[in-house]
Amino acid sequence: MGTRVMSDFSHDTLPRRDNRNENPQIFRKDGLDLPLIYDGPPPLINNGSPERPQQTQTDQVKKLAGLSIGFCGMFAEQLLSHPCIVLRRQCQVHHAGAWYHLTPISLIQTVINIQRSQGGLVLWKGLGSVYIVRGIGMVSETVVSEITSFPREVSRHSSLKRLGGHILLKGIVFAISTPFLAASLVETVQSEIASERPGVLDVLFEGVARIGMWGTPHAARQIPVWQLALPTVIFRLSHYIVNSIAQFTVTSAMHLEQQEMREQPGENGREPSVYETYFPDLLAAFTGGFLADMITFPMETVLHRLYVQGTRTIIDNTDTGLGVVPINTRYEGFFDCFTCIVKEDGLQGLYRGFGALLLQYAIHALILRLVKFMFEKLSQEFDLRQKQQKASSLARKSRTQDFGFGEG
Repeated sequence: MGTRVMSDFSHDTLPRRDNRNENPQIFRKDGLDLPLIYDGPPPLINNGSPERPQQTQTDQVKKLAGLSIGFCGMFAEQLLSHPCIVLRRQCQVHHAGAWYHLTPISLIQTVINIQRSQGGLVLWKGLGSVYIVRGIGMVSETVVSEITSFPREVSRHSSLKRLGGHILLKGIVFAISTPFLAASLVETVQSEIASERPGVLDVLFEGVARIGMWGTPHAARQIPVWQLALPTVIFRLSHYIVNSIAQFTVTSAMHLEQQEMREQPGENGREPSVYETYFPDLLAAFTGGFLADMITFPMETVLHRLYVQGTRTIIDNTDTGLGVVPINTRYEGFFDCFTCIVKEDGLQGLYRGFGALLLQYAIHALILRLVKFMFEKLSQEFDLRQKQQKASSLARKSRTQDFGFGEG
């Protein structure tokens, strides 16, 4: 769920601050690639009630339940969204396709035909390579950060120098990942009818092979890695920044709204529910991911065509879902590819497969609604238990006082 109690790449977030400590702390979330930075509202403390030194059993159960629901939702979203990613990428690199598939409706018959002819798991091809590339990015970020001292996490209070170092770190990581991103793309778009199924570590071997041929690719039409590195860094950084800003905005707005609701008469002193604690991050990840994917979609289309050029890749026919189509293009670089697409197909050519993106986030939205329902039910259950515990405590206190007066 792009999303992030956890998620494709990692999010960096700023937890809520305690009023007694003005120095913000930062924790890192696993999963998406993009850091979410927010400054949540301070916790409300009941007047006259000493703060408990450690979490109660109920608090621990709430935390575990919230993390479990969030993790399961993300896992389901990642698995269900991968077929949409495969379809989107195949449409993007199918330069001679008659159908642009700008809406999900046009993809229905194509998906049915592919499933009938190739089997049920054909649209999950390349899933392993996607996670291997993410692992390469995480390891590279750790190593580069240790060597250069560039910060892996930033907050809204970070200096411009620290922010600049963080962006530079991300750029270096994206440049290192470029050959592996290209190799992973080939695995996700190539047809299983006309190609051998790749091994688990083939993405590593292909990526290293591209690095070894940095300036002289083994195929005449293949774009050298050094020409792909800069456009890849620009694209990934643009996606990263848009995603981060969107997530920060959504999370901050939701936490501010929740704080105002808890400050209303009758709500003063109420602790945040499970829904209020975890759901804002999931919704923010959904919003940030969708906006970033939509805004950077044209650049992604150009890059994907450059990645597969000269690799002798054969893809499924996205017009009908039957048969295969070879990729034969002669682009000279990023700007030449962009110009050729606009001349041949118009601006809509840059949005081939956009319907698959809409379908991906429609599935994401359904999962998000299910997770929201589970969080709300869980919050109601915990609220009911807390009310019962308070009522029981008041009853015991009342009986104790009555007993004391009786003795007097």
